[in-house]
Amino acid sequence: MMRIIPIASGKGGVGKSLVSANLGVAFAQAGQRVVLADLDLGASNLHLVLGHHAPQTGIGTFLNNTKSDFANVITETDVRGLRFIPGDNEIPGTANLKVPQLKALVKQLMALKNDTDILILDLGAGTHQSILDFFLLSGQGIVVSAPAVTAVLNAYVFLKNAVFRLMFTSFGKSSKARTHLEKLRKDGAGHQKLYIPKILPEIKAIDRESYDRFVGHLEKLRPRLIMNMVDEPKDADVAMKIRRSCEEYLDLKLEHLGIIYRDAIQDTALSSRLPIILYKPQSILSQAIYRIADKILQTDEDTYTLNDKEIDESFQEAGMEAEIDFDNKLEYVEDLLHSGALTQGDLIETVKSQQIEIAKLKKENSFVKLKLTQAMQQGFKA
Repeated sequence: MMRIIPIASGKGGVGKSLVSANLGVAFAQAGQRVVLADLDLGASNLHLVLGHHAPQTGIGTFLNNTKSDFANVITETDVRGLRFIPGDNEIPGTANLKVPQLKALVKQLMALKNDTDILILDLGAGTHQSILDFFLLSGQGIVVSAPAVTAVLNAYVFLKNAVFRLMFTSFGKSSKARTHLEKLRKDGAGHQKLYIPKILPEIKAIDRESYDRFVGHLEKLRPRLIMNMVDEPKDADVAMKIRRSCEEYLDLKLEHLGIIYRDAIQDTALSSRLPIILYKPQSILSQAIYRIADKILQTDEDTYTLNDKEIDESFQEAGMEAEIDFDNKLEYVEDLLHSGALTQGDLIETVKSQQIEIAKLKKENSFVKLKLTQAMQQGFKA
């Protein structure tokens, strides 16, 4: 049975494509038959992380003629067992799929099951309906975030939109549940004020059939989190904010797959046109990718459910891994300094870049605080 792993972010610039490409390589190295599809339509760049030249044909080519042979857009890579489906960023309109295009593409992707063990879907940033639908093709999709306030907020908003998309598709067009949900939205509540634990009892009272259908679908939705671009162990703690919000407002259980430290060597790997786990498999970043890949492979998708204790353990394990990787990272820097591979000037440049990043995060934090203050003031006036 083919395992589908959609990878989303809710916000660009958090390293989603890095995670997708390197996980694809790790799975292939473990003996899996892998297909990596670039569904970041309109902003496709996954081929750069893989070290491929700009593709001549891609998903956009197929979408312009859905009767064409889909096999023509699937390419082999230099990694044994890994095939690649390029996206398209030069064909207008591919970012916003029409329903017939979406159905045709999903049908072709599902048809890969005969010779594919794992299908990785590298999704676009944001919460467009087609992105949510691709994410919901599997109950075990991955959300990649960074510790920055805006990234964390967008990760939660993405999951919230995914749950409401699941609710919307679970309710029939003429059902009482759909009518009630539409009324709530028209009354000005919007997704920002609609909380699943509050809505569900109302739906259950007026439309038990729709309620049961949605709850059944929600129970199968077990998304996973990867915290990327971590600089120090305490950065990993922000994952708990996403978890608490998901449980309190969405009735959604979230597993933590682990953390990945920021590593400047990724830029070097990118310029060398190699995924980092091929460029430097012993790096801290590469070892984190392998660790996450092993966790995924060790689970049986057919019987995959996690209780509260196991979810707690996943977050505790991620915290311990953050501590261990940080210690290893410091030892690695010390080794480079002693060996002369890393000069004092290199270290100074690294510190400078970290300071620039910190200043950027402070600006983001101030912006979010300003928006919250303005929202509270408008609330008081109302």
